[in-house]
Amino acid sequence: MTPVNTNNTPSAGTVSHVSVSADQAGQRVDNFLLARFRGLPRSRVYRLLRRGEVRVNGGRIGPEHRLQAGDRVRLPPVDLPPPRPPQQAPTRQLDELGACILYEDERLLVLDKPAGLACHGGSGIRYGAIEALRQLRPNQPFLELVHRLDRDTSGCLLIAKRRSTLRALHEQLRTGAVKKRYLALLTGQFAGRRQRVDAPLARYERGGERLVRVDAAGKPAATVFHARERYPQATLVEAELLSGRTHQIRVHAAHLGCPLAGDAKYGDPQAEARLGDIG
Repeated sequence: MTPVNTNNTPSAGTVSHVSVSADQAGQRVDNFLLARFRGLPRSRVYRLLRRGEVRVNGGRIGPEHRLQAGDRVRLPPVDLPPPRPPQQAPTRQLDELGACILYEDERLLVLDKPAGLACHGGSGIRYGAIEALRQLRPNQPFLELVHRLDRDTSGCLLIAKRRSTLRALHEQLRTGAVKKRYLALLTGQFAGRRQRVDAPLARYERGGERLVRVDAAGKPAATVFHARERYPQATLVEAELLSGRTHQIRVHAAHLGCPLAGDAKYGDPQAEARLGDIG
């Protein structure tokens, strides 16, 4: 007979049963499992679901099943990979990041993310904003990114402190109730006061570097650019995202022939030189 663990902590050698809290309600069961079994490959989670080793209220479910408050979830014994040692941000950077918090209450934190700081670690990045914030708030049980900003982009970054807040803000982003706008300095002459770019984007690699380009086979993407200030060799624009693709503003601006000033990936070195000549 398989021993049963009734605690809310998964065990490698026993079946455990956990209750879904009100804050976890509405979450897909596959995401619930990925959060509990950190480090377990997604393919393994799906295999557990297919085999019926994970059950909700005694019944088999698929990965898209959404949990309700009070549901009882059966968790099988799972051998997890050893946890990686956490990457710590330097104390000085934590102090600087703390000074960048624009707003905070019991549900939400708004960070003025500086350029050069990734939103999260991975792919050679030791830590990002979310890992550093978890260091700053060690007693906060839930801190998750509501959205992302490119590493080289500065601006307001929303961090949810409750899963219900995360779900609500994701829904508002999905329906367009929350608008995302950015200021950018474009090189060259931006034509007119407003331009909309509808150009699908696809990721690719070049020399081991991950990039994005306009590609008819890519994912739909749309950006609206509004001219705000004009200079001899550049234009300050407000960019409104109608979709949320990686490097979208940068690639769409380059597609217009007006790449962002200072953009090492998609910029125009000759335009940069002309900007340098006028200071």
